Amino acid sequence: MNTHAGSVTSAADVDWFVGQHRLLTGNVTQFFRGNTAVVELVLTCMYAEGHLLLDDVPGTGKTSLAKAVAHSVGGSARRVQFTPDLLPSDVTGVQIWDERSRSFEFHHGPVFANVVLVDEVNRASPKTQSALLEVMQERQVTVDSVTHPVPRPFVVIATQNPVEHGGTYELPEAQIDRFMARASVGYPGHEAEVEILTAGTRGAAPEDLEAVVTIADLVRMTSVVRGVYVSREVFDYIVMIVADTRRRPEQIRLGVSPRGGLALARAAQARAAANGRSFVTPDDVKALVPEVLGHRIILRPEVALDGVTADGILGQIAASVPVPEHRAARG
Repeated sequence: MNTHAGSVTSAADVDWFVGQHRLLTGNVTQFFRGNTAVVELVLTCMYAEGHLLLDDVPGTGKTSLAKAVAHSVGGSARRVQFTPDLLPSDVTGVQIWDERSRSFEFHHGPVFANVVLVDEVNRASPKTQSALLEVMQERQVTVDSVTHPVPRPFVVIATQNPVEHGGTYELPEAQIDRFMARASVGYPGHEAEVEILTAGTRGAAPEDLEAVVTIADLVRMTSVVRGVYVSREVFDYIVMIVADTRRRPEQIRLGVSPRGGLALARAAQARAAANGRSFVTPDDVKALVPEVLGHRIILRPEVALDGVTADGILGQIAASVPVPEHRAARG
């Protein structure tokens, strides 16, 4: 039986949301060509107020994609280049003594923005990486026992290169778990790559994009997503998928946490709204399983050496967990 505690998302809300989503998608794909699916995933995370890790080889457009999204939204956007000598205070901010006021004043770091692009996140030391933990989870920064909230909405889009290991630090599990999803940009197809070369030789840059959605619009969009209805059957489906990752000790050393299940539910709400629905279907959940859960699983070393991947195991789980009967009616 479905359970329903009331939904704030109406058909009119969804229609408006879809219109804004199309504006954003069209604007970003003007510059970022060849992979609409990853653009959709970035926007899904943004609507659900989640963070995204773009994990791919150099030159595939990770930073350009993040910049294109940031410049398409009429809010504040900051970029932080992570390097081995970067300090935590370079990210969060620092208290500085002011001679005129005879007191310490807090100088905000680059995380005080609506969209924060963290380039090459795995190049900073573990201490600096940990500076992101609080702000990504709590949307606030604590310096000298004083808490400073960051603007809302707040989204971190981080990039890393999984191939080059020189001068890099592996992201700790606690850091990875803060990202709602991880995506690979991949290489573009022939026609898309021709368009990329054409635009690049003409000097096109993501900074040239104009904002098509205001920050007030984006706040409303996140509110619409939170009101998308999720039935008890869909919640059960999510929990069964997540729980199955903890029942395979011969393959998986660490399964998905409850935070991962919550991230999957919230991302499914955003996907449903973008597809013109005020309710989540099992297909919304299933479509997002690899990107939302794949980076939260730690395989046993011997299994990974045999060529088994997290995505492969998740595919088996998604195929084996019974899909609940979909009901469009709420209640």
